[in-house]
Amino acid sequence: MLRHLSRGTAAGAAGTTALNIATYLDIAIRGRASSEVPEKVAGTLTQAVGIPLEAEANSKGNISDDEQQQAQHRLTGLGALMGYTTGLGIGALYGLARPLLGRRVSVPLAGLALGAAAMATSDVPATITGATNPKTWGAASWAADIIPHAIYGLVTVMTYEAYADD
Repeated sequence: MLRHLSRGTAAGAAGTTALNIATYLDIAIRGRASSEVPEKVAGTLTQAVGIPLEAEANSKGNISDDEQQQAQHRLTGLGALMGYTTGLGIGALYGLARPLLGRRVSVPLAGLALGAAAMATSDVPATITGATNPKTWGAASWAADIIPHAIYGLVTVMTYEAYADD
């Protein structure tokens, strides 16, 4: 079991790297800004559990620019860490589930299903917290979400299978 968990986590790391490469390639090609959604979700979730990350006002009610930047950087870091946690976690779960599936599931089907699971794991909380509204997304926004997640799933499954016992 530990071997499957470790293999799945490593495969999830490979998939997460592939997702990030696809995302940053899209940013570079289209010249678009990176998404602020992970930061918004991180901010909402940390507030909900009582972890103050926002800059606090001093006795005069002012917040320095440095404090505001630090708070923003913390949210950026937490948003990215949530993405890594999702990628590694989905990979780990795949590693635990894969031996139960046998040879019945094809690599492309398993990869696309895993990509859809990763996409849902990030998009559902983002929608619930109000960080985004998929109803307002255009085709380019959907493609910018679907394609990297599909790549994540396919790379994760292919990596796992490359090291699987026969």
